[in-house]
Amino acid sequence: MIRLVVIASLFFIQQAWAQNVALSVDQVVGTWRLIAASASSGSVRNDAPYGPTPTGLITYTSDGRVMAIICHSGRKPLASGDRISASTDERAEAFATSFSYAGRYSLSGDKITHRVEIASVQNWVNTDLIRLVGLDGNRIILTTPPISVGGEIRTTELVWERVQ
Repeated sequence: MIRLVVIASLFFIQQAWAQNVALSVDQVVGTWRLIAASASSGSVRNDAPYGPTPTGLITYTSDGRVMAIICHSGRKPLASGDRISASTDERAEAFATSFSYAGRYSLSGDKITHRVEIASVQNWVNTDLIRLVGLDGNRIILTTPPISVGGEIRTTELVWERVQ
């Protein structure tokens, strides 16, 4: 009997929590700066998938637009400063350590969907990037579903802080 009461209590707590995680557009609108990233693959956790101090910004507008850019830490400037005449190796490194996209977004409960319209990775265009979303004070946490990254299935968690 006690086991049944505990199970029922946990069910109702879970339902109450699920109802409280639905976010409004007003809560996400603004610009957020990346402050932490981690990735998990099975039981292996990487607390620096983009290096120890990645940078990034994500902006949500009140009319449903999203723009995001993330850069790995330790990126090197191009020797010539010219992205066209830079060496193939330099351009490859620059591409591999930075990504960006923009499009529309929608909220549904604890999920935010980014409908990509333009991206540094052309394959993302006309796709949906779905993230679990949560708020913790002036921070927003976005978590990917398990996806293939570098040939490995992983989940990535990004912690962003609201820019004042």
